[in-house]
Amino acid sequence: MTYPIIDSWCNLFTPASMKKNFIENPEMAHIVKWWRMDDRTRGWSPQEFAKVLDASGVSTVITPVWQMRSWKFQAMLWDMRMEEVLEAMQADPKRYKGLMGINPFHKMEGVKALERAVREHGFIGAHLHHYGFGLRPDDKAFFPFYAKCVELDVPVMIQMGHSAELMPSDVGRPIYLDDVALYFPTLKIVAGHTGWPWCEEMIAMAWKHQNVYISTSAHLPKYWDKSLVHFLNSRGMGKVMFGTDFPVLTQAQSLAEVEKLDLKPEARKALLHDTAAKVFGLA
Repeated sequence: MTYPIIDSWCNLFTPASMKKNFIENPEMAHIVKWWRMDDRTRGWSPQEFAKVLDASGVSTVITPVWQMRSWKFQAMLWDMRMEEVLEAMQADPKRYKGLMGINPFHKMEGVKALERAVREHGFIGAHLHHYGFGLRPDDKAFFPFYAKCVELDVPVMIQMGHSAELMPSDVGRPIYLDDVALYFPTLKIVAGHTGWPWCEEMIAMAWKHQNVYISTSAHLPKYWDKSLVHFLNSRGMGKVMFGTDFPVLTQAQSLAEVEKLDLKPEARKALLHDTAAKVFGLA
């Protein structure tokens, strides 16, 4: 491959972030063990992680400033500061790109923070994990954030499908993007995690709306729904982008499995580079 590979969803990899958000987080510890992620949560500096990415052939990763609320305890589970991701971005601006997290409780102050992150610090979009807030992505609480994304001409990444965390999954049904895409036809919406187990529903949204895309984050290629593989290899070429949700998956293993799929060369290029480059405005 001669084109740069983009990972559309890679969590902050620093030792401090891994320790706080995975190792010492009681609601995430069971996921770390269940998915055997222990060896992937030790943490790396931006310089160290660059070598990991180079070894797998990945040129750019997109990292969210997580705003995740605990449904069980009704308190913030991940409450990352913009500066945490910004430090990695500043260490290697071409390699590390940031998405500003959305917290609906922050209301217009959160909208202003999103604007500052994009205009002043070079963030390339927004990120929404709505499950712990108990809200569907079409809830009016998110509309001011969507409107700001349209104004700034940046996409929003929204996790869709089930929640691996102990939170209700119904709010992740892909059909709930329908009204959002209709109301904001120029808002670039990237649905993370393939929409599984509602993959057909997710494909329907991406096919219906020109502004809706799918990220394969958190799902190994060998487990991708057959309908999704067929979609990205045919009429959905240019609508699906590669992602890992590292440390859930590693870039190396995921890319090795992509090579085992029977993809057309142009579909593989769209998956690994072109779609994310277009949506996020990357080279």
